[in-house]
Amino acid sequence: MTTALALLLCATFFILGTFHFYWLGGGNWGLQQVIPAKEHGEKTFVVPKFATLIVALGLMAVGFLYLNRVLGWISHLPSVFYWSVPVVFALRAIGDFKYVGLFKKVKNSDFAKADTKIFVPLCLGISTAGLLLQALAQ
Repeated sequence: MTTALALLLCATFFILGTFHFYWLGGGNWGLQQVIPAKEHGEKTFVVPKFATLIVALGLMAVGFLYLNRVLGWISHLPSVFYWSVPVVFALRAIGDFKYVGLFKKVKNSDFAKADTKIFVPLCLGISTAGLLLQALAQ
């Protein structure tokens, strides 16, 4: 069970990282739905290319972290690495109470709709799978 969970998380993070590399390379598919927006559709911020690169590399690194769980390349990684990922994604699911997450107030933008249908459930799934993996591995 732990191997399956770790591989599922690994694949999830590699796919998410690949999306970010796609956007970094100039791809537009899905881009309208991934940046929080105000009620009238105005984006809350502009994402610089460098930030997209950092996020892409971070997601890939987390994918490798879970791949390491299966393959054991580095045998004694501190468990804080494995606990911090589900905590970060649980916090993302909760959100900022305005534009992002379960308790957002702005609910009619393209981002808000995608957040409700895709991003929040994805973050909750990542968090749950990561916490379950850690609980089973202890």
